[in-house]
Amino acid sequence: MKLIVGLGNPGLEYEYTRHNIGFYMLDRYVLNRHFSGWKRKFNGLYLVEDLFGEKVIFLKPQSYMNLSGKVVFQFVQFYHISCSDILVISDDLDLNIGNFKLKDRGSSGGHNGLKDIEKCLHTQEYKRLKIGISHDRSMDTKDYVLGKFSKEEMKLYEELSNTINRVIDDFFVVDFSSLMNQYNCKNR
Repeated sequence: MKLIVGLGNPGLEYEYTRHNIGFYMLDRYVLNRHFSGWKRKFNGLYLVEDLFGEKVIFLKPQSYMNLSGKVVFQFVQFYHISCSDILVISDDLDLNIGNFKLKDRGSSGGHNGLKDIEKCLHTQEYKRLKIGISHDRSMDTKDYVLGKFSKEEMKLYEELSNTINRVIDDFFVVDFSSLMNQYNCKNR
């Protein structure tokens, strides 16, 4: 069983903010696959689907970004999911808009949602799909990540979502090292 987690903040006021790119990309994947019927459990919205011969849980924690770990931990415990079968989709300030990076482990890089997941799972050994949101250093980081995307940025993310959909599909059938080699590239 695999667990695909999109990180973000619940509520309409956070929709289309930079910090919610994990929710956005997960929603685009689910929509592309014609899945529907989000349910609630452990303060998360989730779907369970059969995909590429195995059960997959798609999860959007509803506890706000900084408290995502408890929700992820409860799903991991309840469904007996190995940390090696988790893929977390999150924003990344160090990557330019339109870029993404796959990582098989590592530190949170200062991302509070990832910090909380690491704290609750007691490991950094889970996979990540980091989506670039760039960084306007003239703004406070909190204000920047909670800011809305411009129309131009939204267009870039709509286009990028097609590639992200392929990355997620390949996550189920390609060895993760090969997946990183295939998709990771330097900031452009």
